[in-house]
Amino acid sequence: MSSVPVAVVTGSNKGIGFAIVRALCKQFPGDVYLTARDPGRGQEAVAKLQEEGLHALFHQLDIDDLQSIRALRDFLKEKYGGLNVLVNNAGIAFKVHDTTPFAIQAEVTLKTNFFGTRNVCTELLPLVKPYGRVVNVSSMVSSSALGGCSRELQQKFRSDTITEDELVELMTKFVEDTKKSVHEKEGWPNTAYGVSKIGVTVLSRIQARMLNEERKGDHILLNACCPGWVRTDMAGPKATKSPDEGAETPVYLALLPSDADGPHGQFLSNKTVRTW
Repeated sequence: MSSVPVAVVTGSNKGIGFAIVRALCKQFPGDVYLTARDPGRGQEAVAKLQEEGLHALFHQLDIDDLQSIRALRDFLKEKYGGLNVLVNNAGIAFKVHDTTPFAIQAEVTLKTNFFGTRNVCTELLPLVKPYGRVVNVSSMVSSSALGGCSRELQQKFRSDTITEDELVELMTKFVEDTKKSVHEKEGWPNTAYGVSKIGVTVLSRIQARMLNEERKGDHILLNACCPGWVRTDMAGPKATKSPDEGAETPVYLALLPSDADGPHGQFLSNKTVRTW
């Protein structure tokens, strides 16, 4: 078994994920895994970094596929005995002008961005070693979407005692409500991506709380962050930040020094804790 530290970035063959891998290759003292659904694209991305003189490793990962997540889990357990840094970056978004029915957009977006991310956490968080760092890439859209929720929903999502099961119930209800075309009446905003990222931010708060309760002495720090508006296939060419600039806050959180006792359970943008 290798005693080398190991970092994993999900959805990292392009965009912000790729930029996070690039930065970690330069700054993280261990093995860095670039992951992608498609092994061809993943290997291509690794080769691109190779040309820059950077050494990333590849492992297949489709966060929509539990078997794929578990294969990565078993690999990390066997080869490294766990992991040190996990960056949950994989996500999808429909384009603004996409004509796919909203209920389908809701189901597909939540499946990956919330439920997929949650499954990765369920399988990989127990593997995170003492002084490990976990970063869930959320979005500022989670804040604006929260503001677009009814007061009752806002209270639930801001609660310091909400459980993971209760959050799952709410995320499932959003999808069901869109199918019945009652989501606005039920207090939801009109953004599937926004709701999915509310899920990611709240999940992060819950996970940090659980780490405090169950693994207090392990000094693991877990946070959610917004990378900003970044020029990627997702956000388009008009966005204000380059992918490398978008990677700054996730990388900062992934590399918090071992003597840091925070941030933990926070939502950050531009390396600054934001009020949720």
